[in-house]
Amino acid sequence: MAIVVPARLRSILFMAALAGVAAPHDARAEAKYPDRSVRIVLPFAAGGVADITARIVAEKLSDKLGQRFYVENQPGAGGIVAARTVASSPPDGYTLALLSNGTAVSVSLFKKLPFDPLKDFTPISSLGFFDFIFATAANSPFKTLDEFISAAKAKPGSLNVGTINVGSTQNLSAELFKTAAGIDFAIIPYRGTPEIQVALLQGDVALTIDSYSAMKGNLADGKLRALASSGAARSEATPELATVKESGVADYDVVSWNALFAPAGTPPEIVNALNAALREILADRDVKKRLIELGIEARAGTPQQILDRLTSDIDKWRVVIEKAGIERQ
Repeated sequence: MAIVVPARLRSILFMAALAGVAAPHDARAEAKYPDRSVRIVLPFAAGGVADITARIVAEKLSDKLGQRFYVENQPGAGGIVAARTVASSPPDGYTLALLSNGTAVSVSLFKKLPFDPLKDFTPISSLGFFDFIFATAANSPFKTLDEFISAAKAKPGSLNVGTINVGSTQNLSAELFKTAAGIDFAIIPYRGTPEIQVALLQGDVALTIDSYSAMKGNLADGKLRALASSGAARSEATPELATVKESGVADYDVVSWNALFAPAGTPPEIVNALNAALREILADRDVKKRLIELGIEARAGTPQQILDRLTSDIDKWRVVIEKAGIERQ
């Protein structure tokens, strides 16, 4: 005898069957990311701190997630080219951006950016943080940063500080130092770190502010002398080096960073997958060792944490740029 199933029950059973089919399909769809190569677009040329960091991370992401992650360098003023490339890409997790402290600077340095870093990108995680080093030539009369500050106060405007181009984080760090320390000196912009270091050795400038990795060779060879680091606390890379704060400038704190972002609208499950992978990678002892040798403290965090950092740095550097009277480009 045939069993008659009420229409309402038939409907419930049918929906349950659909759910049973859909659930494994959805799980497989989520598990598939990434199912092809992923590019990380950098606004810097090859060989710098950001590039090396990104390549180490890309290598580890490839190993961990089973697809190739590769770095594509698109250098240009303000990171405009690279940022526009990523912001205009599909929000599917296959084109990612490395944003940095320089991105925060660009908001106030340019009259109009063709992108909004707070609206056009989805934060994933920080990758690394690094201080800048205040250094002088080994034969300089200044053995400490406090001695440099005292000399600048004794003869305002008589000392030169060399940095890379106007509007760079290094250049703005010098502007902030001038204001925070209440001293006056000339800031001389150079095209690149090699030219600055030659100027230091020739006595054309008394001090420079740059990344540890950029000066590591000459510091190790004894050609340059490190006087202080720029962060609020001593860096893991140079624990023996006093901070600018410890040298008597109470309100000085500059730490640069690099982080991974995706186009706005990237699905949360992709962001979460990348964030989880980065947390494991950046906690790895070998990765931390490789980066700390370059002066970079490997550190992942939540998407909200790096978004908050980007937001606060936009505000911080806007004030520095305005006080310095730097004309918008």
